[in-house]
Amino acid sequence: MTDERTLEAVRYLGYGRHAVDERTRLLVADSFRELESCVRAKSIYRIFECHFPEDGQIQIGSMGIKSKSLGKNLLGCREAAVFGATLGSEVDFRMKRYSFTDMARAVVLQACAAAYLEEYCDEAQSGIAAEKAAQGQWLRPRFSPGYGDFDIHHQEDILRMLDAPKKIGLTMTDGYMLTPTKSVTAVIGISTERNDCHRKGCEACDKRDCKYRRDGDGTV
Repeated sequence: MTDERTLEAVRYLGYGRHAVDERTRLLVADSFRELESCVRAKSIYRIFECHFPEDGQIQIGSMGIKSKSLGKNLLGCREAAVFGATLGSEVDFRMKRYSFTDMARAVVLQACAAAYLEEYCDEAQSGIAAEKAAQGQWLRPRFSPGYGDFDIHHQEDILRMLDAPKKIGLTMTDGYMLTPTKSVTAVIGISTERNDCHRKGCEACDKRDCKYRRDGDGTV
């Protein structure tokens, strides 16, 4: 149990640095095998101009945002990628089924799906990063609605800007929760200033004085 995705799943399960018992270890391995058979991952992104009309105000395409934390993350960016990704509806179906028949497996599958989604988003973002690096541009960490003071209501704007329901089958509930549940929307800043933190973000970085830093509790 050494690969990065597995370690991330164990972290989601709350083990931290504690040893994982054998039953959980086997459930994690089996859950990832099941995900490999049922995940239908899709992602989409579009790039928009990024402006800052007032302090704490951000304009990304047609989306107007009031957020100091996102503004800090996007400092110096003239463009931003609006991004969406999903693992597909079959993952939701399996988690729901196990919640009625095997709660332990349901909890482990949920954690493994979260780790799987994070890895998939990292890979998708690396593709965007490679394209932009060829143009002398660099990416900031993903920043999702609901994080810090970036209002979760902007889920609706992002889905509309991406035509996500039609393109990748990603929608949301009346409460602005994404469906399928193992999905992500985000804004990714694009800058001519290089930084290499877009994959792991601030939670995994020791550079405490970074001017783009966000803390793990969503504060900046």
